[in-house]
Amino acid sequence: MSQPTASQPIVAAQTPRVSQTPTATQLDGTRLDNPRPTRGTEATPHVPARPNTVLVGLNGSPNSLQTLDWAAAFAKALGWSLHIVCSYALPQFPIGHIEGGYHHIDDGAVQEKAKAVLRRAKERVAPLGIDVTAAAANGDPAGVLVEMSKDYGLAVVGAKKSRGFAERLLGSVSSAMPAYARCPVLVVPHSRVGANAPLHDAAAAGVPFTPRLKRIVVGIDGSDHSNHALSVAVKQAEAWGAEVVAVAGVPVGSTSNALNWMPQQVDHEQVLADVRAGLDVSLNRFEAQHPGVKIRRIVLDGTGAELLTEFSQAADLVVVGSRGRGGFRGLLLGSTSQAVLHNSACPVLVVPRKSHRA
Repeated sequence: MSQPTASQPIVAAQTPRVSQTPTATQLDGTRLDNPRPTRGTEATPHVPARPNTVLVGLNGSPNSLQTLDWAAAFAKALGWSLHIVCSYALPQFPIGHIEGGYHHIDDGAVQEKAKAVLRRAKERVAPLGIDVTAAAANGDPAGVLVEMSKDYGLAVVGAKKSRGFAERLLGSVSSAMPAYARCPVLVVPHSRVGANAPLHDAAAAGVPFTPRLKRIVVGIDGSDHSNHALSVAVKQAEAWGAEVVAVAGVPVGSTSNALNWMPQQVDHEQVLADVRAGLDVSLNRFEAQHPGVKIRRIVLDGTGAELLTEFSQAADLVVVGSRGRGGFRGLLLGSTSQAVLHNSACPVLVVPRKSHRA
């Protein structure tokens, strides 16, 4: 069997083994074992080991280098460090299916390729002057990153074109991470639209770029998880010097029929005004706590998913809250966050309700 070359992306398994305990190896050969806590022992909230560090997963492809650029830019803006992980999963064959009874797979060669990817990644972000660590991990990429997310302040992953049904039951890193991660997750689309499109073209050609965040759009509906997302959006705006656009969708006259129960004589404009007045109470509090951040308020007829997707065309970042229920129900993340992830023209920051960092 031929070994992968350094120019090819590492091929990962398709189904995340979230229960798998990843084993990571630093570039200097030091093992970084990260055991799972025993079930039922977390009586107190988990304390992240590296809360001021951005976690990013790479596979060596050109698209993953764009993801790296975003992760490094966030680390720079926040004043955090960066941890780069390149995970690989060795193919496994039933012994009876192999001619001769056995087949040897050179784990060392695959690991060396992963280390080569990490060395190039560290060289790429070196000009930013941030603290960078890197590790190669033997395990399914989605499972490795989900497990590690509990110890980091932010995780960054790249998106790819979905195959449907939540990437065949969360078989993609970009599908599994927003559903299961314990920290906020930035999902970077590899598209040529949006405010940072010219920079993406340069990155695809192998030239590092630094994203610019001037407008952060956040979806709000008055719920606890949307308020958590708003808090994250405001703190990101402080770090980047950006403005926040808080968008609320009220489907009073849209085709969604969500409010068809309302009497016809009800003034829909008054409904929107009442919603805006209620949200102003929360937004005014955030502005008082963060006087350096400008928060624009927009309440429109339509669903949150429709409006956030439309606003993503003129935004640098969209922030959405997620119920983060996990399990099979966590598959959909909530209709708004799932729809925005699939259709946004710019990166989407998904904030789980139970995430430990904002």
